[in-house]
Amino acid sequence: MSLTAVSPFLGRLIGPLRRAVLLRTRRAEDLPDLPEAQIELLRVLSDAGTLAPREVATRLRVASSTVSNLVRAMTASGLVERKPSPTDLRTTLVASPRALDLLDRYDRVSTETLRPALTALAPDSRQAIEEALPTLTELIPALEAARLTPGFCLRGTRGATVGTARGRAAPTSPGVAALPVQRQANTPACGYHASPA
Repeated sequence: MSLTAVSPFLGRLIGPLRRAVLLRTRRAEDLPDLPEAQIELLRVLSDAGTLAPREVATRLRVASSTVSNLVRAMTASGLVERKPSPTDLRTTLVASPRALDLLDRYDRVSTETLRPALTALAPDSRQAIEEALPTLTELIPALEAARLTPGFCLRGTRGATVGTARGRAAPTSPGVAALPVQRQANTPACGYHASPA
């Protein structure tokens, strides 16, 4: 399959595959329907322990206002706790014990969900998936390195515009809300261009 054919196929596959795994995981363990943006934020806090909101925004590659909105909802639901910084007057964020338990259950049950599905595949198909994993992992930093900048249209292989006339760009991390980007005057409505970091 050519690169021209792989790109749109992969783009259409990732979303439904991710949703299928999450849906089966939630149903199997009766887990709450957490938005993927909240799950990604919890993973950052789980890995780092304690972070300032600005540091969370940097790691997720989103605007500080996006993190503020997420944290407001997640604090109200008991998933994130605000704590004073031990070194200055800033507020830091930490995942609550309930949130860490939910993440652990999500990961454990998703593994248990995928195992029988993979077993049901033909041996050649399982081997192909296994061999593709390292390359798929390399896609993450490659995508994050292509930041979106205002002023140009980014179009797919079939001419589909990625940016929108409402001034929003696709997120760089899975499940993270898209960020508003200021469109320059006299530029196309999509107003974005992928360029190396």
